Amino acid sequence: MKIYTNDNNTATLKLLVAANIAGKKITLQKYSFEDVFTGPKCLPILEVDENVSFFSSNAATQYLFPIIDLTDHGQCQQMQEWEATKLQPAIATLLSSKSVGFDLKQNLQALLDVVENYLTKHKYILGDKLSAVDISIWSTLYPLCFNKDLKQTYLAETKNINRWAEELSSAKSVQEAVKQWGGTVEGPFGAQSALGIPQMSNIVSPVGSPDESQVAGPTAEEIETAKDNWLHGVQRLQEPLKQEKVVLPIKGRKNVLITSALPYVNNIPHLGNIIGCVLSADIFARYCRLCDYNTMYISGTDEYGTATETKALEEGVSPREICDKYFEIHNAVYRWFDIGFDYFGRTSTNEQKQIAQKLFLKLRDNCFISTQTVDQLYCNKCERFLADRFVEGICPHPGCLYDNARGDQCDRCGKLINAIELGSPRCKVCGAGPGVRPSSQLFLELGQLEPAVRTWISKSEVGWSGPARAVARGWLREPLRARAITRDLKWGVPVPVPEYSNKVFYVWFDAPIGYLSITECATRDHQKWWRPDKEYDVQLYQFMAKDNVPFHAIMFPATLLGINDGYTLVKHIYATEYLNYEDGKFSKSRGVGVFGNDAQDTGIPSDVWRFYLASIRPEGADSSFSWVELGTRNNSELLNNVGNFCHRSLSFCANSFKGRVPELTLTTADYELFALVNREVAAYVQHMEKGRLREALRHVLAVSRLGNQHMQAAQPWVLLKGSDEDKVRGATAVGVCCQLVALLATLLAPYIPAAARKLQAQLNLPADRLRINPLNPSLIQYLPAGHTLGTPAPLFAKIEPELLEKLRQKYAGSQADRANQAKGAGGKSSVADLEAAVAAQGEKVRQLKASTKDKAVWQPEVNKLLELKKQLTEAQKNKENQSTNGLPDVAELEKAITAQGDKVRQLKASTKDKAVWQPEVNKLLELKKQLAAAQATPPAVATPAGDVASLEKAVAEQGDKVRQLKASTKDKAVWQPEVNKLLELKKQLAAAQAAPAAATPPATPTVDVASLEKAVAQQGDKVRQLKASTKDKAVWQPEVNKLLDLKKQLAEAQKNA
Repeated sequence: MKIYTNDNNTATLKLLVAANIAGKKITLQKYSFEDVFTGPKCLPILEVDENVSFFSSNAATQYLFPIIDLTDHGQCQQMQEWEATKLQPAIATLLSSKSVGFDLKQNLQALLDVVENYLTKHKYILGDKLSAVDISIWSTLYPLCFNKDLKQTYLAETKNINRWAEELSSAKSVQEAVKQWGGTVEGPFGAQSALGIPQMSNIVSPVGSPDESQVAGPTAEEIETAKDNWLHGVQRLQEPLKQEKVVLPIKGRKNVLITSALPYVNNIPHLGNIIGCVLSADIFARYCRLCDYNTMYISGTDEYGTATETKALEEGVSPREICDKYFEIHNAVYRWFDIGFDYFGRTSTNEQKQIAQKLFLKLRDNCFISTQTVDQLYCNKCERFLADRFVEGICPHPGCLYDNARGDQCDRCGKLINAIELGSPRCKVCGAGPGVRPSSQLFLELGQLEPAVRTWISKSEVGWSGPARAVARGWLREPLRARAITRDLKWGVPVPVPEYSNKVFYVWFDAPIGYLSITECATRDHQKWWRPDKEYDVQLYQFMAKDNVPFHAIMFPATLLGINDGYTLVKHIYATEYLNYEDGKFSKSRGVGVFGNDAQDTGIPSDVWRFYLASIRPEGADSSFSWVELGTRNNSELLNNVGNFCHRSLSFCANSFKGRVPELTLTTADYELFALVNREVAAYVQHMEKGRLREALRHVLAVSRLGNQHMQAAQPWVLLKGSDEDKVRGATAVGVCCQLVALLATLLAPYIPAAARKLQAQLNLPADRLRINPLNPSLIQYLPAGHTLGTPAPLFAKIEPELLEKLRQKYAGSQADRANQAKGAGGKSSVADLEAAVAAQGEKVRQLKASTKDKAVWQPEVNKLLELKKQLTEAQKNKENQSTNGLPDVAELEKAITAQGDKVRQLKASTKDKAVWQPEVNKLLELKKQLAAAQATPPAVATPAGDVASLEKAVAEQGDKVRQLKASTKDKAVWQPEVNKLLELKKQLAAAQAAPAAATPPATPTVDVASLEKAVAQQGDKVRQLKASTKDKAVWQPEVNKLLDLKKQLAEAQKNA
């Protein structure tokens, strides 16, 4: 027997191990895919003799090692198929990838868990005897088991796999097989098919194994339920809620109050902030509205505390100015991302002051507030106490010791800190080492509230996400201690106690109360939501990243429990892990990653960002943003899966049935499809209700795949050309696909609302028709027979790899690095970009100066900072000169108007929210005013004295310019100055043409006839070209006159001749 194989192919190892254990002699022959002339283009090939060859490595392994299947249900064959279709593609993808995405890691871990579970029960995979399954799986896992780096990464905790792998590798026959194979675990590894690695699902599905009971198809009960829901589902929907301007709880309805963690108003939010809080909450809120839950979604900016004061110091403005500036930035970013808040507020309001002070006084009355004198860091140089973010140092928690921990919380371990506990503390403002002074502060006695908090958490945590439970339990491993709620600051809610009137509430106590004050601003009756009557069903859902969990799971509930006045406590905390950026971490302070305004500037629609971020939402573990994966998700899932199915289905209906939904003649097979779809819809609802938004999205895409499979299997384009019976089947297939499109428009609406609105218009359905019954989720008859659809149109566009690579390079490094690169390339940064770069570089310099006195270390960064400040001063001066002293260049303004016009058109196409695009419209109008003013200045038009040819050329070029401007805008103020230039040039041309005509002496009869004939021909061509280029008679009439004069001369010359 002979094996034909390429180099380092792990599938070849299967055959060699099987043959050696069975004692069969076998030879190897090097081969390539080009050498395979018959059969599939795959390697290795086992040639038994001239008549028998195996192209499947698993079939060949089974042949070489023919141990009977000892299981009752042919499990050996099932496991071989599982290895070939699940495990091997995942391992091959891992070994061939330059970088490993989160989905692949998650998928591979689930597959390895399957193998680990089998080996937990038995010595070998299927029992106590070796089988072909062991040989196949061992060979596929060989690189992971014996490459040190891969083993450490993927098999560190799989003790049974490691035990089993070592036992097999120690067998002499296996060692001989490995030696004969001659491969290496370092790679690269040989491909097993000329077609490449089998495609894996982009969004990971739970990985099943053969020992799990799987139903081959829908049960009779499922089919009957699907039929019943199809016939009566629309009638069973709840009465749609009337959308009120002010949302208050409704008796007899499920009232859902949703909050997303309040972002600090000291920077622009990055993608990790967006998916961790506001976007996740928005997706869930939109889902709740689909289910007719009475839903109120609020959020806002957290504006008090040291984060605001430090930012104000950096920018040389007041805290109020910082808050106003960044509130507008946050608001604009979230609107662009299509976040549908019912109200987006802020915490620096009078409502916040009143409610926070009232709750504090209630806590004090209930004896949960104490006074303590504490040692506090004091900077002699700045002459101020250093509260939380004004001080940095070494984290005091064992095992962490992060050297840039803040005075309130460590970014590395996530634990809260008292600033006095920091090692080697340093003032963040000046870098000096602070001293210690006593200061009297007010404390919340968490220790007294601990029993109530523990009892409440034990009952409530069942509705929390895994990260939320883990963080809360971590806190409760130790006793809760009293924690200060006041700080020696000026910017914040003042403490309503005379002897503490010079202090403000600490932000951890103050910020969560913002949910109540923002609700008050939205409704003018926050107690309806936060202290509801017993007959109202109000449930509070809170979304955040895991670093915010202590405040929402421990601190704020303790506050409300201490007040003991019937306040709404959170029922569901949906916290996420962290989203990383490529190979590093997002960082607002260091300017690393893609920020909200960056996403807008890429030109990629907000729906694509929403979809991608939801698909990598770090629900159970950290995940990573990748530019390549962003393109892959858009092109494969949105464009090829969802977009292709929706457009094909609606186009078939438009072209074959004039846009009217055909009558459906449903068969059992159709109801079986409905039952399969209903499984996905039910899973979608189940995951949504538990805050697993990423998992829910996977089931939406499964519905689309079922639709694509149905269309390919039914082939309506063939049926509609067949017999009458075929035409009925074809019409039904098209109608079913249209119904699935309507279902997709419903399920996708929380994730990609702009595309869903477009799809809704193409379906010609009102929004209240596209809803879900959460108690009985299923496909219903969204489109009645005969319903007229709108006009089908593509929903998504391909994102080219070149664009993604360009964006990846553009957003590499920090904001300061990007500014420096722009400087090195001779580029001109805007004032806003330079301000951000100066702030980021200033932060870098302060950290370096605080960490070392070695001037050689930080002086280069100081030089960069000074250079950036020079650029900023110059840019600000140029901007001021343009607006007051001088006029910008006309060409530059025309270019700017074109670019701004494109931006406005894109924004208007993406949203009807005037607040999003009106600022950009204002910019466009301002640019047009500047252009009009610049053009009003007398133009320096080149007027070659008497040079007709030059003037003709200038007229033609100016005419083209006018036509382009008129085509691009109807704004007369833009193109009228250019029209005036054109008219002036035409006057000069007419004058120049008249002058030589008057000076030309009368034609003499001695002119050569041949020369005149040639001149007439040339002048005729010139006249024809001018008439073809313009209808303006003033341009071509002088040339016609010349032509007529030449013809007269020619006639006279011919007569004389």
